[in-house]
This record gives sequence, C-alpha cells and structure tokens, in this order.
Amino acid sequence: MRLNRKKPGLIVALTIIAEATSYPQTGTDHLQRLVEASAQRLVIAEQVALAKWDSGTPVEDTSREAQVIASAIREGESRGLDPTSVSNFFRAQVEANKLVQYSLLAEWRRVGKAPEHTPVNLAGTIRPKLDQVQTALIAELAESAVIRASGSCRTDTAKAVGKYVSAHKDNFSVPEAVALDRAMAATCK
Repeated sequence: MRLNRKKPGLIVALTIIAEATSYPQTGTDHLQRLVEASAQRLVIAEQVALAKWDSGTPVEDTSREAQVIASAIREGESRGLDPTSVSNFFRAQVEANKLVQYSLLAEWRRVGKAPEHTPVNLAGTIRPKLDQVQTALIAELAESAVIRASGSCRTDTAKAVGKYVSAHKDNFSVPEAVALDRAMAATCK
C-alpha cells in the first residue's frame, strides 16, 4: 500500500480550518450560548407564572430558590467552577425569572385573566425543564470561564444580550430584554 503524502496535509489543513470556524471568534460570540440558555430559562418563566396564577401561590419562594442555588453550586463545583460565582450567577437567574413572573401576573390582573392554557404542573413538568436548563447553563459557565474572567466580559455580555434581543425582537418584549440583562448581570468573575 502506497501512502499519498498530499492527503494527510490536506486533511490536517481542513481539520484546522473546520476547528477555527466552528469555535466562536470573539468573547461576545462565545457568550452567545450562555445568553441563549438564560433566555430559554426566561421563556419557562411564563409557564411558572401560569402555574402560580392557577394555584394562587406567591412568586417569592425562598426555600425553592435556596434549593436551586445549592443544586447549581454542587453541579458547578463538579465542573470546577467557583461556588460564589455560580451562586451569584444563579441568584441573578432567579431574580430575572421572578421579574418576568411579576410582570406577567400584573398584566393578567390588569386584564382580569391569564391567557387560555391547560393547567401547568410546576413540580412535575416545569421544574424538570428548569433543571435541564440549569445543566446547560453550568456547562456554558464552564466553557466560558476564560472569557468571563476577562477585562472585556461586561462589554461582551452586554453585546451578546443585545445580539440575542435583536435577533429575536419579534418574539421578545422590552420587559423580557430587561429580564435577560438582569439574568446576565452576574456573568463576569
């Protein structure tokens, strides 16, 4: 069997090019997946608000919030993340989620009803979805550790949120954009 010496070089060159184009090129681009996961968590906030509307339970649930943050810290530590950083990040996620809930509940009270919906099972359906998003957020925190520690992190984060909001402007309200800014407020180390 004769080895074609040109092919290995071509394969290596194509691999390098593919790897270079598959990874984000800027801090803003790299943070985009973290922003998207955070936005996904905010979308779920509407379902949480519907469940709370149906049950009449308050938005504030300090014991559940403590469970979410403790779980995130444990999961983050297993990925080598600083517990304080994870705690701050998830506290911001929870606060943003509550911001969306308060906004929606107030709007529904103003109009006298929530949108038509099937009953929402908070514990059985919504919390498992939030747990999946939490896992994605932890993974992205680990992936973006270097960028989150950089001097440009706050600017990169603001630009990544702006890029997301701009791309989703037809489906993203001003209160949701504010909530996303709040959710991402503790991204940087």
